Parts: sequence; structure tokens; C-alpha cells
Amino acid sequence: MTLAGWAVGLTTTVLVLGATPLVPTYRNAALHIVLDTADTCVALLVAYLLLGRFGRSRRLQDLLLAEALLLLALSGLGIALLEFVSGYTPGTVDVWFSVGLRSVAGVLVLLAALARDRVVEGWTQRSFLVPWAVAGAALAMLWGARGQLPVAVVEQTTEGQRPLLTEQPLVFTAWSVAAACFLMASVIFTQQVVRDRLDESDQLLMWAGPAFALAGFARISYTLFPSLYSEWVHTGDLLRTASYVILLIGATREIRQYWTAQADIAVLEDRRRLARELHDGVVQELGYIRIVTDGLRTIPDATRQGLLESCDRALDEARAAVDALGRSPDEPLGLVLHRAARQVAERYDATLEVDLDPTITVGAAHRHALVRITREAVSNAIRHGRVTCVRLHLARDSDGRCRLRVADAGQGFDPAAAPGTSTGFGLTSMSDRAAGLQGTVDIRSQPGQGTTVEVTW
Repeated sequence: MTLAGWAVGLTTTVLVLGATPLVPTYRNAALHIVLDTADTCVALLVAYLLLGRFGRSRRLQDLLLAEALLLLALSGLGIALLEFVSGYTPGTVDVWFSVGLRSVAGVLVLLAALARDRVVEGWTQRSFLVPWAVAGAALAMLWGARGQLPVAVVEQTTEGQRPLLTEQPLVFTAWSVAAACFLMASVIFTQQVVRDRLDESDQLLMWAGPAFALAGFARISYTLFPSLYSEWVHTGDLLRTASYVILLIGATREIRQYWTAQADIAVLEDRRRLARELHDGVVQELGYIRIVTDGLRTIPDATRQGLLESCDRALDEARAAVDALGRSPDEPLGLVLHRAARQVAERYDATLEVDLDPTITVGAAHRHALVRITREAVSNAIRHGRVTCVRLHLARDSDGRCRLRVADAGQGFDPAAAPGTSTGFGLTSMSDRAAGLQGTVDIRSQPGQGTTVEVTW
């Protein structure tokens, strides 16, 4: 996108230098007011957004960008307000005020790009008032010297449809410095996005590169044809407004990303609340039932053992739900599977041998399915295979497919004879969950030869 911004700016600059008929030059004061108003509103919106970011991140970059955009907004507002004030020659105080603020804004944008991730302490959101003080001081100085200020931009003659606008050397220099600052900032911001891979995490910074590229070429256009301070609309005005439109796109995406994150946080908080309720309610009651059942001696041992196993399974399920609801969705898959398998193994006083690839990641739904398969496979290995050690393996094949393997050296069984039994229902459940992953489950076992459950997706 930044390259596209540079291409558009360079093409427009070449057309301006060539003075071709394709370069639009229209005398339309109303259109100037519309463009200035739109640009000022966007600058204020993005500045307010950056101020909120600074309040959370304390990054100097956000503060400097916010102040730069506020100065740009004040420069447009200042010209509009000064039009209602008498006592000065048009083209003096209003133009020099705007040139000064816009030049300082360009320098602040470059400083923001150079600040990178520097965090400042002791600064508050009241620092946002600094541009107002700067603007007020500048306006006061210019107003005091209004009688000695030269006219900054003069419309001397017209050549057919196109006027000849001349400007003071200081105005030319100020625009040149601002153009250099914006163009350098465009490159630096883009390098930061590429280097730090911020394409998704920082939408506003991602769009800053092309926006400031167009802003820089708009300043170059103003050095050649300072239409900003006349009734003529030229390519510089269009490039300037295009840069604000791109900033608005970045701000819109930033706002949408923020509210999406807030919704995710709300969901996570609700999950944690449910986890606490399950832990403090269902889990405690099941634990009490198990203790009472274990102490009963008036019922047959087989019945008591069945009740204890049912309580254990219910406790295991409830704890699994608590774990799933209370954990962060960003945890690595290997860590989640290891914890789920360990919980089952510890309940039966068994051990684990693990070999897990920490780089494998999956979505929340797939992770839940893999956790359920792991728990079922480990539970079956210990309860039915009569083993005290289970091997858990997670790896990625050379073809990019992932494999989860749960193996034991226990009693084994005949998979063909399993349907209709409790083990058979567990195997069917694992197959269904693997199908939901767009994968397969392979169960290899023979009596006396151990069992291997392998999920591939």
C-alpha cells in the first residue's frame, strides 16, 4: 500500500512539473471549504483515537502522532476562524499561521516514526494540550506582528485556465521540510510494520505509511503550486484529502478491532465466571458425594465401586470443563494436551511420557476436540489397558499434517469386537471428533500387544 501511495504521488508530481492539461486546476472556493472541513474532522478523530491509545500504551509514538494531527486540525480551523476577524491583510496572519503549524506537524510525525516503541513515564493525557498552547502562542505572535508580515502567496497573473501563484521563499522552504518529514516517516512506519509484522495487530500504523506518503507529495505539490491558500483547487489538495481518507480507513479498522477485542474479553470473563461457578458448586458437591459413597458399607462392593467410578468420571468431566472455561484461548496446543492428560493420569496414579511440538496451533473448536480425544484415550489406556505409563506424542509431518499419538503397552483389545461396549462408545466418540477436525483417527491394538490411538489432521 505504501508503494502504491508513492506511485500515485510521484505520478501526480510528474504531471504537475510537466504542466500537462491532465492536471486539474479549478476555481472553487466552496470545494476548498468542503475539503478543509473533511480533513479537519478526520484529523480530530484520529488524534482522539491516538490519545486513547497513549492512555493505554504510554508510547511516545502515539502521543506525538496525536499532537501532530491536532496541529494539522488547528491549522485548518485557524484559517476558517480568521476569516471572520478583521484588522489584518488576508494572506498574512492566516497563511503564516497555517504554514507554521503544518511544518511543526510534519516534524512531529517524523519524530513519532523514530520513537518506535519508546514508553514514557510521567506523561499524562493532558500532554495533549501542548499543541493548543503552541498554536495559541504562534497566533499571538503573528497577530502582534500582523502589520509587518508580508503576503505569503500572491496570485500574479493567469495563463489561460491556470493562475500563476507565487510564494515567499520561507513558505517554499517550510513546505519542502514538511514534505521531507512526511516522506521519511512513511518509509519508517512501513519498515516497522514489515519488521514487527504488525499487519493485523496495529491497523492504524499499517495505514500510516501510504497516508503519509500522499501527505508528503501533497506538500511537494504545494511548493510548486500553493493552492491551499487560494480559491483554486489543485492536485495538492486532492492528495492531501486522499491521505486523510486513508488515515480514516486505518482509524475505522482500529476501532473495529478494538471493539472486537472488547467482545472477546467479555466472553473470556464470562467463561471464567462459569468456571468459578462450576468449581465452587458442581465439583464440590461431586466430591462430597464420592466421600460419602466411599464410606458406605451397607451396599455391595460392586455397587459401591460403580458409584465411585461414576463420581470419578463426573469429577473428571467437571474439572475438564472448569479447565477449558478458565484457561486462556492463546495457550499452545502442546501445553493444553499435556495438562489434560496429566489430570487423567494423576487420578489413576499413572505417569506420562510426553513429546510435544510447541509450535503447533489450532483453533478453539479443534483444540477442544483434541483435548477430549486425549482424555478419552489416556483414560482407556489406564482403565482398560491396566498400564501405569502412557506415551503422548504430538508432531508435524514433512507434508504439513499434524499427528497426535497416545500409546500404551497394556493388555490391548480387539477393535472389531469393541462396538457395543463402553470402550466402543469411546472409540466412536473419538472418530466423530476427529471427523470434525477434517482428519482421521487410527486405532491399532491386539490382545496383549498394547494400544495406539493416532489422530491425523
